[in-house]
Amino acid sequence: MSYNPQIHHRRSIRLKEYDYTQEGAYFITICTKNKQYIFGDIKQGEMKLNSLGMIASACWEEIPQHFSHIKLDIFVIMPNHIHGILWINKKIPGENEPRQYGQMVAGSIPGVIRSYKSAVTKKMNQTCNQKGISSAWQRNFYEQIIRNEKSLEEIRKYIANNPVNWENDCENPGDIPQQNGFLLDIPF
Repeated sequence: MSYNPQIHHRRSIRLKEYDYTQEGAYFITICTKNKQYIFGDIKQGEMKLNSLGMIASACWEEIPQHFSHIKLDIFVIMPNHIHGILWINKKIPGENEPRQYGQMVAGSIPGVIRSYKSAVTKKMNQTCNQKGISSAWQRNFYEQIIRNEKSLEEIRKYIANNPVNWENDCENPGDIPQQNGFLLDIPF
């Protein structure tokens, strides 16, 4: 079926008037599909990545190699989500060109996250010898535009302490959700 804007439309959770190519810091949260625990486990307040978690971590660390205008700050891979701070540290060529709301802009925060999710999914499929898995990710992602130094420090602290606070944050810490096809006897 071809694209029909009357049927196929998604409501964006991005700020409508905000330019996500602007220089600055962005707090990003990306969740796994159905919040499944596929990246590892928390042991004594420390995240222990399995091989899929290592893929997610390595791909995050590679973002600046693919997007030279992006700088990484603190990040953490959790069993079912990722938190990280991305900085756009220089203007993106062509960013002032007119575009429609919702149009993907290469190098924008949504464009970077889309690329990241795609790369992780592809490498996970290769690792698990699976074809055709559409994605391990929940649709979309969450971002917070970091507007001042105080917020930046609070968010950094939150990210750093996320594994330690896991038992308080997760709904049922002893009850791991049903695994999807990505976690087939993958060692920690």
